[in-house]
Order: sequence, then structure tokens, then C-alpha cells
Amino acid sequence: MSDAPLIFSPKPDRPAPADTVGLLGWIRQNLFKDVPNALMTLLGAYIIFVVTGAVVNWALIDAVWSAESRRECLDQVGRAGACWPGVAAWFKNLIYGLYPKDQVWRINLGFVLLVLWMLPLWMPKVTSKIGIGLSAVLLYPFLASYFFLGGEKALVWTALIALGLCGLIWVWSTALTETLVEKPLGSWVIGRLGVPEADERRQRQTKLICAALLFVAAFAFVSLWSLSEVRTRLWGGLFLTLVISGIGITFSLPAGILLALGRRSDLPVIAAMSTLFIELFRSVPLITILFMFNTMLPLFMPTGIEVNQLVRAIVAVCLFAAAYMAEVVRGGLQAIDKGQYEASSSLGMGYWQTTTLIVLPQALKIMIPAIVGNFIGLFKDTTLVSIIGLFDLMNMARAIGEDTRWLGLFIEPFFVVSLIYFVFCFAMSSYSMGLERKLATGRDRS
Repeated sequence: MSDAPLIFSPKPDRPAPADTVGLLGWIRQNLFKDVPNALMTLLGAYIIFVVTGAVVNWALIDAVWSAESRRECLDQVGRAGACWPGVAAWFKNLIYGLYPKDQVWRINLGFVLLVLWMLPLWMPKVTSKIGIGLSAVLLYPFLASYFFLGGEKALVWTALIALGLCGLIWVWSTALTETLVEKPLGSWVIGRLGVPEADERRQRQTKLICAALLFVAAFAFVSLWSLSEVRTRLWGGLFLTLVISGIGITFSLPAGILLALGRRSDLPVIAAMSTLFIELFRSVPLITILFMFNTMLPLFMPTGIEVNQLVRAIVAVCLFAAAYMAEVVRGGLQAIDKGQYEASSSLGMGYWQTTTLIVLPQALKIMIPAIVGNFIGLFKDTTLVSIIGLFDLMNMARAIGEDTRWLGLFIEPFFVVSLIYFVFCFAMSSYSMGLERKLATGRDRS
């Protein structure tokens, strides 16, 4: 045997998984790259730990969950913990305002109809998404407004509500035919009725007859039922905030596009009027515009005509938002290279064909972050309508602390309101980032 000593070599270390290496490398590179970076990371982690611990102790551990008044909450924990019974007692008012409790189902049904109306936009086989989106903007408000407002229906109002109901039926009929048989609704109806494909005139007449029959049936159905009137002074809370911001967002984008195109127009009168409108509303704070429309607009109306206070606020918000959106759109239009216009002109395209088919689709993709940021700002700016006496979400939270049972209870309601605003704004921001990734715009986020 050899006298050479036995040498036991250690087993080589197993390589760490790629995910672990990537995570550790990212932490080392971004959080502990050098001494100042490491100190800032530790300081930030300490602040987060302290703040989170204080909020958890106040909101959960030391909180009062059962009490009849704020005095009872103070007797139990003093000012160390939150008093949630007051928020729970007023929670329905935070959501629906002073809307009658037995009629709240109308608000819920209205928003369910909106979800149903927009759901086909996320169905992959549906191809008529532009028409569905336009129908939601143009026809849904007629149907939803009657659910929210109610009251007597005149002939014109009944016809508009019937149009909204026809729109909902068309949306889901189109979605089902395009998903199940992969045909548009009109083509499927023509095929079922056996109309010859060569006779285009007869096909158009058949589609018009079917649409007229659907409208007559919807008109007869709408005429048979009625809802009690709920005046807008009873609207409030999150419901009112969503109504004002929803109408403002829906109006601001198309109006902003038209104003931006008008400002860039070669026609001097249109360009001057568009510029004047944009600069006027961008130079005045929203609160001033709200006061002006609330106090001065009735003075310019004919005698005997009274404009609803909510309508005044909505008009003011819409015009203000349209002016800001116009500048966002104009920035996107200026980012399009001049060669795009020259290429479309060489193909024989006119102004509107170039704008709608070439320029605007590219500009809107570029403007997604700015547009959504504008929408988020508008959603938060609706809190200013409380200045003119509308009980939006913020004003309703303030009303909790003015109740005799919960006098002085302000921190807890505003904490809940902050969470509600955060959820909606974060949802809009997350959707915009997902849309950017889907359209392959912006920086690489892989």
C-alpha cells in the first residue's frame, strides 16, 4: 500500500437557483450597492416599520369595534385607537349619500349594467369593440340616468331610455354571435332569415326592419314600468363622485381631441376659438369655475328655466377637464414625425383619413401615461364640488364628524376615504401600465 496521505476534496457547492441569484443580485445592486445606499435602505426600512406598526396598532389592535357613540369609544381607549363603529354606522352614506335606503338597488343595478356593457371588450373573439365602446359612451347614460333619477317619462325621454336598452341588447347579441358562430350580428340575422347575399339593398332593409322592431319592443317595455323620482340633492358619497368623474372623463377625451385638432387647424377662426377656450379654462382654478357656474350661470338663463346644481357642477368639470386634455393630446400630436403626414398624403389620403387612421392611433399610444394621469387628477379634483354644497365622498366623510352621536370623529372617516381613493387611482394606474405593455409602448418593463 502507498504511504501517501488520503486527501478528501470537498464537494463543490451547488449553484444557487437562477431566481435566487437574480433576486439577490437585484437587492445588492439597488439597495446595498455602497455605504450611503445601504444606510438609506436601512433608514427607509426603519421608517416603514415604525409607520406601519403605528397604523396597525391604531387601526386594528387598539381600535374600538363596538360602541354607540364616540363618547363610549373615548371611554374605552381614549385617543389611542380608532373608533370604527361611527364609520360602520355611516358607511352606506359614504357610498350612496342620502339616497333612500329602499332604492339603493337602482344604483347597484346601474353599475352592474355598466360592467355588463363593458365586459365584451375583454372577450378575445369579439371584433366589434369600437362599436361597443361608442354605444357605452352614447347610449348607456340614457338607461343609467333613469335608474338613478326616475320620475315621470315624457315621450322623448322614453324613446331615449328605449335606445339605451336596445344598445345593451345589441352589445350582448353581437358578443354572443361573434364568439359562438364568429359572425357579426347583422350577418347572422341575414343568414337566419335566408336573405340572398347578392341583394345588398334588401339586406340593409332587413337590418333596419329588425332594428325598428327591437326599438318598438323596447319602447313598449319601458313604457310599462316607472320608478319613483329621487332628486339629485339626495345623491352623494362615492356614487356622486363616480357620476361626476365618470361623465367628466368620458367627455374630456373626445372633446380634448377636437380642441387639440382645432388649435392646430389652418383655419384662423377655429384655431383662435379653440386656443381661447383652452387658455381661458386652463388659466382659472377649478374651484373658481365651479363658483362661476353655480352662481352666475342661472343669471344668464331665460326666466323660468332653472339649471340643476349637479348639472352645473358636471358642466364645469367637463369643460375644465377638456381644456387640460386638449393640451395633452396636442403634445402627442406634435410627437408624430412629419414623414407620417407626407406618407399618407402620397397615398392620396385626405385630412380626416390621415388624422383618424394614421396620426391619432400613434399619438394616443404615446399619450397613455399622460391621459391616465389626467383622469386620475380629475377623479381626485371632484372633491372640490363639496365647496358648492354637493355631498360627495369627502363632504359625506366630514358629515360623520358633525353627527351628534359621533361629534368630532374625523380621522377615521378620512382614513377610509383615502383608502377608497387609493384603490380607484391605483386600479387606473395599473390598467394603464398593462395597456402600455400590451401595445408595446413606453420603456421595456420585462
